[in-house]
Amino acid sequence: MTIFIAVVLGALLSMLYKLLVAPRRIARWVNESFVAADYGLVPREALDARRSGPPPPPYRRKETQAVADAAWEGHWQVAEAYVEAAGQDWDERWSRTELLQQVACEDDTWLDEWRAARPGNCDAATIHAGLMVHRAWEIRGSDYANAVSRERMDTFRSMLPAAIAEARQAALLDPVNPGPWVVMVTAARGAQYEREQFQPLWDGLVSRAPHHYSGHWQGLQYWCAKWFGSDKLMTAFAEQAVRNAPPGSPLAGVYLHSLDELVKRSGSSALPTTRAAKDLLEKVAASLAEVAPDNEHLPSLRHLLAHYMVQSKMYAAALEQFRLIGPWCGAEPWRKDGNPVEAFEIARGTAAKFSGA
Repeated sequence: MTIFIAVVLGALLSMLYKLLVAPRRIARWVNESFVAADYGLVPREALDARRSGPPPPPYRRKETQAVADAAWEGHWQVAEAYVEAAGQDWDERWSRTELLQQVACEDDTWLDEWRAARPGNCDAATIHAGLMVHRAWEIRGSDYANAVSRERMDTFRSMLPAAIAEARQAALLDPVNPGPWVVMVTAARGAQYEREQFQPLWDGLVSRAPHHYSGHWQGLQYWCAKWFGSDKLMTAFAEQAVRNAPPGSPLAGVYLHSLDELVKRSGSSALPTTRAAKDLLEKVAASLAEVAPDNEHLPSLRHLLAHYMVQSKMYAAALEQFRLIGPWCGAEPWRKDGNPVEAFEIARGTAAKFSGA
């Protein structure tokens, strides 16, 4: 019995050290001794918490602002040309579709005029269907279901079937365009689609765009435990995304979002710590290394990757990610405690201290 108590007490003391003492020691070392430049990192005074990555180049900002202004002025033809210019780069086309949906949130008169003038245009119909889903979700809010009033939840659920019907009609207008299927996959969990109802929507999406990043992010949400899946099903879905990610695609980053879901549900103790889990993080890093530097998803994914590499004690690999991130620290892993600069500095200091660099 005495031995048992000693073992339990030892485990408890070890856990308390890891939770309370070790983080304070690291924080003190970072504040007093860490010199970022010694490890190829930008100095603390250069850190910028306003963004997760560099701002888009001026020409890109001017282009998107010009498209928005033209739409609000009633020149829907500019919006139409803007989407069509993406061709069959389906990730880029979806990004432009989402931008126009945001423009329509402010004023959708131009969208109504576009749909009236081009009743056979799939993009206009897709934007409208996506806008319907967005408005439904605005009513619901982002809280867990038990924190949403019955009235708001009922309204939310009553709006989604019409959005899905609209997306189905959009899909008929352009059989190769995956956009309407992304809308349907997005709406499916809110519409309480069972797995046998969801699967045909997913098959419709990936048959048109097997590596669609935003589509996979929405699919991950469906398969997570808070909706219609489980931790096991969500993780299997995310691991498959890593295996299937083609060169140049950010798709492997979906795995990092699955880790986020695990932590939000059960805390950091839910993170997988096996050699296989670390191998997956290394594969994600290798995949992201092939993504174009100006990809809109890359900065936030690098932050998540660095964060989970530190959590997994992959310090040297995490340090390399911090070097690639540069001065930008306004990303999700660092914002949650209210001081992103400090959280980012401690994380990269930890990586530096234990990296062997």
